[in-house]
Amino acid sequence: MDVNWQDLHHRELTAAQVYQILALRNAVFIVEQNCPYQDVDGSDLVGENRHLLGMLENQLVGYARILAPTAADKPVKIGRVIVSSEARGLSLGNRLMEQAIASCEHYWPHHSLFLSAQAHLQDFYERFGFKAVSEIYLEDNIPHIDMTKPGLPE
Repeated sequence: MDVNWQDLHHRELTAAQVYQILALRNAVFIVEQNCPYQDVDGSDLVGENRHLLGMLENQLVGYARILAPTAADKPVKIGRVIVSSEARGLSLGNRLMEQAIASCEHYWPHHSLFLSAQAHLQDFYERFGFKAVSEIYLEDNIPHIDMTKPGLPE
């Protein structure tokens, strides 16, 4: 499977790409996981935030949102990590996280990385160097755990 990875600043997104992103996030995080929550949170199109899109032909099959650090001592936040139901089982999650970490290290090399992981994916994220830094807690009625990964040394 030849996925085309696009690492885009929010200003580079087309209307069609924004639509595909929101449709995929809605299909999985709200409908499939039966979790009504406010996905459009005001963070998609601000500051230096980035979007990582995995495209197979013209279909979005993998996605992650990268929120720029809000201060010199704050982490980069990786979120909305998702693989479409049609593309699961093809190791796209691994490739997606490799791409997301590479983007963070390119744009903000000395910042730590942070993610709020669904608790059942803790082992998956640990394979990429993330460590749990909280107890398991409920977010939108789904067990989550906060995880961090150190930035590159200066």
